[in-house]
Amino acid sequence: MSDPVLTVDDLKVHFPVQVGRGLLPRKQMLKAVDGVSFQLRAGETLGVVGESGCGKSTLARAILRLVPATAGRVTWMGRELTGLPPAAMRAVRQDLQVVFQDPLASLDPRMTVGDIIAEPLRAFEPALSRAQREERVRAGLKQVGLLPAMINRYPHEFSGGQCQRIGIARAMVLEPKLVICDEPVSALDVSIQAQIINLLNQLQQETKISLIFISHDLSVVRLVSERVMVLYLGRVMELADRDSLYQEPRHPYTQSLIAAIPQPDPERARGFLGRALTGGDLPSPLNPPTGCVFHTRCPHAQAQCREAVPALEAADP
Repeated sequence: MSDPVLTVDDLKVHFPVQVGRGLLPRKQMLKAVDGVSFQLRAGETLGVVGESGCGKSTLARAILRLVPATAGRVTWMGRELTGLPPAAMRAVRQDLQVVFQDPLASLDPRMTVGDIIAEPLRAFEPALSRAQREERVRAGLKQVGLLPAMINRYPHEFSGGQCQRIGIARAMVLEPKLVICDEPVSALDVSIQAQIINLLNQLQQETKISLIFISHDLSVVRLVSERVMVLYLGRVMELADRDSLYQEPRHPYTQSLIAAIPQPDPERARGFLGRALTGGDLPSPLNPPTGCVFHTRCPHAQAQCREAVPALEAADP
């Protein structure tokens, strides 16, 4: 087994939030990410799942240092990123790219598609001539299934799926080693989702990049991931290879998420009955439950769950 290219160790991201009004407002810490650890190997896809508000996007931004980490370490290919000066971090960014959730909002409407995809090249490979940049841009468009002749069109002339392809081309043009996909298909129709997922799988096979695929939809994550990490209120509930997690989920939260997936097999659907979440909505990360953060919604909660924070321990290889 190869060494990890990315190691995240006890990463925490806490934001001060002003609570209350009047003359004496107070600040309270919002624990968006609260001690997440995992490793990612070259060419591997790690799926990150959980309800909205579980800290998935904040985790991605902290890995890329788009938001500052409160504590913990992020190590990329043996080099720690969390304390890296801005100039040194800039040199690393060529290897680390991101595809955002909203395909249209992530593209500047005043720029042509060619300028959007060429922007990373101008920033990181300024020695390229204009003709060389254009050649790379046209190759990037072709790589994601778009016509090179579209280079002078604007984002508003494309559909949502095409805009997401442009975003992927922008991320891939620098030939990165890691791409973080932050819910890249949640804003798209189901048929277009399948096309984008197939595209990501194809690009990974061709380029051997590592992927972190963030989604709240476990049925989508199953199609792209080799391992899956389940987050809840900024903490890891379960981390396992894809087949083990979907066939035999161990954590009650994972079981409830899988129970919510529509099942075409009635027998399998009945096997997950009774595993639905209890206790209503996700608690506020401003005031998370004591002990195990999931105990307020867990059907198996006991008195000790309110006191002890369970450690993430290996249940099997």
